[in-house]
Amino acid sequence: MAHVRFRETMQTLTGVARPFGVNELIVSKTDLKGHITYANEVFLRLAGYPEKETVGAPHCLIRHPHMPHGVFRLLWDMLGEGKEVFAFIVNRSQNGDHYWVLAHVTPTYDANGKIIGYHSTRRVVDENVRKNVVEPLYASMRDAEAKFSNPKDKAEAGVAFLQTMLQQKGMSYGEFIFSLLK
Repeated sequence: MAHVRFRETMQTLTGVARPFGVNELIVSKTDLKGHITYANEVFLRLAGYPEKETVGAPHCLIRHPHMPHGVFRLLWDMLGEGKEVFAFIVNRSQNGDHYWVLAHVTPTYDANGKIIGYHSTRRVVDENVRKNVVEPLYASMRDAEAKFSNPKDKAEAGVAFLQTMLQQKGMSYGEFIFSLLK
């Protein structure tokens, strides 16, 4: 596998949502550092990258700038503890289009029980949940994060905002996510 060097480029967002079918699954696998080791055809089609530019690239290749840093901090913290994670994510296609997903990310283990990478399966997001809950929540998280310039500080502020919201609701993160899937 050839590792591709990734350099994030500033690109114009089109505001165009890329649809995919409710029966389609986006699948990718990464190594421990988040470099893509596998991407299925649906991933490649929606992301708009050929396989040769995808495998070896960091998964942030498809990171949309409107994603709160705190969501990824929470995701990586939970994965580091060996836990599975469900998260609503907006991804960016190569041409600046976007697509929302409900991601289910799990650690991949070797025969000795050591984490050797990560596996993510994504599916379509309910439009009402996205518009009425997820987008407003993420906008509030981004507002909390905007007070900081350092990405690490942004992530901490986003997580703190989310934790405060969850405490007010009397829910864990998992309970909150599953409440949106009903």
